[in-house]
Amino acid sequence: MLTIRNENRADRQAVEAVTRRAFYNMYAPGCTEHYLVRVMRDHPDFIPELDFVAELDGQVIGNVMYTKATLTDQAGAVKDILTFGPVSVAPEHQRKGYGKQLLERSFRRAEELGWDVIVIFGSPANYVSRGFKSCRKFNVCLEGGRFPSAMLVKELREGALAGRKWTYRDSPVMSVDEEAARRYDDTLEPMTREYRPSQEEFYIMSRSSVEDAAQSKETDAG
Repeated sequence: MLTIRNENRADRQAVEAVTRRAFYNMYAPGCTEHYLVRVMRDHPDFIPELDFVAELDGQVIGNVMYTKATLTDQAGAVKDILTFGPVSVAPEHQRKGYGKQLLERSFRRAEELGWDVIVIFGSPANYVSRGFKSCRKFNVCLEGGRFPSAMLVKELREGALAGRKWTYRDSPVMSVDEEAARRYDDTLEPMTREYRPSQEEFYIMSRSSVEDAAQSKETDAG
């Protein structure tokens, strides 16, 4: 039976190990996600109430962690929102529905705590079934007006973003020091850094954008 509960201090090493195995070589040779997990817990934007582990037969097999982020509208009003990541399931337990259960439990708790919006960066194929939609549909962009294909939005309360344009900013903790992450990784049990096709998929997705409708009309007119 799968148990989903808040992470405690005794889980930390297991969570880092699961995260490392889940992400190693997925987006780049090696990974930085386990280092992010390590430093995130001490950051003021980290939300312990939304740090969950999935436990199967007494072993931690998955984890999700949330931090605060912000949306700023065109009038300068700032709205506090959520983002999550990493979300990890051990490779041998993936595609069994455990990640879905972990996320749904965290969504319910976030709503109970009064949060109404989550913005993430991820593959649409993994998240649209969990209620996420293109950032373009909610008029949520990055600074400069870009709508990344990988930026996805979920309203926990319908209409929370209606009628306004928003600019997203994540927590500074998400800007991982890659050199520090690599040094930390080198202290752990060796794993082989290598190329995988998923890295090219990530490269394409992370650099593509959903075209603004107005820009599209201008392009067609030209």
